[in-house]
Amino acid sequence: MPHDHSLHSQHHEHAPAEYGRAFAIGIGLNLAYVAGEVGFGIAAGSLALLADAGHNLGDVLGLALAWGGAALSRRGPSSRFTYGWRSSSILAALANVIILLMVTGGIVGQAIGRLFHPAPVASGTMIWVALAGIAVNGATALLFASGRRRDVNLRGAFVHMAADALVTAAVVVAGVAIALTGWVWLDPAMSIAVSTAIVIGAWGLVRNAFGLALDAVPEGIDAEAVRAHLLTLPGVTALHDLHIWGMSTTETALTCHLVMPGGHPGDTALGTIAHDLEHRFGIHHTTIQIELADTEEVCVLTPETVV
Repeated sequence: MPHDHSLHSQHHEHAPAEYGRAFAIGIGLNLAYVAGEVGFGIAAGSLALLADAGHNLGDVLGLALAWGGAALSRRGPSSRFTYGWRSSSILAALANVIILLMVTGGIVGQAIGRLFHPAPVASGTMIWVALAGIAVNGATALLFASGRRRDVNLRGAFVHMAADALVTAAVVVAGVAIALTGWVWLDPAMSIAVSTAIVIGAWGLVRNAFGLALDAVPEGIDAEAVRAHLLTLPGVTALHDLHIWGMSTTETALTCHLVMPGGHPGDTALGTIAHDLEHRFGIHHTTIQIELADTEEVCVLTPETVV
């Protein structure tokens, strides 16, 4: 396979160090709220409050996993882990989703039983505790608001906590409705509604996390647009073995073979290609191999079905 040397370009982007403090504050706030919500939920006999407490405990675990994944992803490469531990943030996202779905499933099981055997609920306690939850979830979401546009982990934390504030508002509505009507069945019904909202909201996270784990093209990157851009480069007659995947939740990598029969473009031109890929498509880690042959048949990796 005739070829010249390849280009390897790498740019690191990580969550800023100050978000470690945001994670710590968010975890502390939510742990304190979970403890209070469980206590008041038991005292009030409110399954909706207990359901929301289970959800908020999932938030604590999710924040901890996201924090740990972000920290591990900054570890440098070694002889065994040649990419470092960048994929830790992807594993954290997967674990986060699994825990969330397990907790939600348990809540739904209890709620179904309570629908058939309603129990008295202290609606006033429900309302005040849930109002506190809106404040806690809203404050935690704001901690990650500034970084949500550039880091999938931070965006996930922001969206999750903001959605939680809205879901907790539903518990307030249930408490008010019970106080006005005396319909205690609204408590388990609302817990089922909350759990349904959690599952629906988590579906996007499930899809994204599994996609990243299976080296799918990250969301927001159009692989065909990248291919078209590379084919417009001066001297490029064809390309093959194009791969685009997420090294972590913040970094995207690309490898490909460019067929350039007219000769190698030089390191400066290759550097420009890497720069364009980063700024046009957000691809930070680029490896390009140049092939000087005038036909793609020389390279065994030319067929799209071969990897």
